[in-house]
Amino acid sequence: MQIHQLRYFCAVAKMGSFTRAAQHEHLAQPSLSQQVRKLEDELGTRLFDRLGRTVRLTRLGEAFLPRAEDILRQVASAKSEIHEMAGVEQGKLVIGAIPTIAPYFLALRLASFAKTFPHVQVEVVEEATHELLNRIHEGGADLAILALPVPSNNCLCQEVFRERLYAVVPHDHRLASVTRLHLKQIESDPFLLLKEGHCFRENTLAACRRARLHPNVVFESGQFATILAMVAAGTGVSVVPEMAIERREGCRFIPLADESAYRRVGIVELKRHFRSRVHRVFLEHLRHGPHGAPLYKGKEV
Repeated sequence: MQIHQLRYFCAVAKMGSFTRAAQHEHLAQPSLSQQVRKLEDELGTRLFDRLGRTVRLTRLGEAFLPRAEDILRQVASAKSEIHEMAGVEQGKLVIGAIPTIAPYFLALRLASFAKTFPHVQVEVVEEATHELLNRIHEGGADLAILALPVPSNNCLCQEVFRERLYAVVPHDHRLASVTRLHLKQIESDPFLLLKEGHCFRENTLAACRRARLHPNVVFESGQFATILAMVAAGTGVSVVPEMAIERREGCRFIPLADESAYRRVGIVELKRHFRSRVHRVFLEHLRHGPHGAPLYKGKEV
């Protein structure tokens, strides 16, 4: 039984397809299929039911999957421990972040980290919360920067900061000159909202519920950039987190009057995940921001 065979097996189980798993592993599909078949031969049982272009785990495959994932996690931890004993900041770190955080929060911090620790390879995975939690549980990511809370009992969460929510309206909007805005004031306006799957969508809807507002949603997008462009064009109004505020002609950003209108941003890790030397220096770097200024004083929850 080979480590790469376990990795390929887990990839097929996750992707539900040999073709997609091969693409994910950067391997020719026949080669990956052959390695999985060798693993099945060694175990003396089928791990997958082949259903045309898709596959499904057999009962024995379902039982084997968590054991294979645990082996891969142990191998990754063993490599980290060797680097730890060597006392050198080198190796690889996989960091996850949701799309409403990654482009605003990580860029400067990753750039300064790379200058300070040039021998550390950092990979950033930008996905929705549920996908990043899956990666953390499977050992495919060391940590993720997410909006809290997250739906997982196996993770350790540390709040990084809280940021206020802002209404964004066209520059010629009737409320463009106010200093604070109650969401009820824009009840009649066309509302632009992030699509399902983006956790900030729930932050926005929660703020609307507190204001007893039923937003008149006329447009949904997966990007703040698109929403801001639509607001600037006069299509409607929206709500964004503080980090998404930018100098954009045609938009006016106004803090919400609701003191509970904020989102919590934090670091999420697997509870039993080994914190390598690289992992620890990255967390320390993150705590002090890109220029050494203290960033947060988080509490593990």
